[in-house]
Amino acid sequence: MSEEHGASGSHRIQLNGEARTCPAHLPLLEVLRHFGYEPRLVVVEFNGDILPRTAWAQQAVGEDAVLEVVTIVGGGS
Repeated sequence: MSEEHGASGSHRIQLNGEARTCPAHLPLLEVLRHFGYEPRLVVVEFNGDILPRTAWAQQAVGEDAVLEVVTIVGGGS
């Protein structure tokens, strides 16, 4: 592991299939906000499990976490 990640206070994660870096020690809710997501409009798969929104504020996101974020789009005819 390079100095760039752990020592600098950031984690490398996978977000929707892409390697990304985010600040360390953020819960999932704040990681979503960091990447510009509106939490009330997304569904999250975290390391293979769909997490309920009630868990997001407490869910730690560590090095090499895998997130799949799906944005819910409203509308209709």
